[in-house]
Amino acid sequence: MVKKLIRHGNSAALVIDKPIMEILNITNETTFGLSTDGRNIILSPQTEHSQENNILYSLEKINKQYGAVLKKLGE
Repeated sequence: MVKKLIRHGNSAALVIDKPIMEILNITNETTFGLSTDGRNIILSPQTEHSQENNILYSLEKINKQYGAVLKKLGE
């Protein structure tokens, strides 16, 4: 299947046909991770579990970097 990008404001959009969405079990509300291997664009539907892991990772990173400051602010 060949697709073209369409203009969406100052950006570009790719329309995903309904049959493809049904096969992938995605909806208009599905969030995606976007990555590239340098040649291809890779869209990966994010699950709640993946989002939870991303949040936990971010919290750990913030606590490592700013833990002492946050603790002082809490006092």
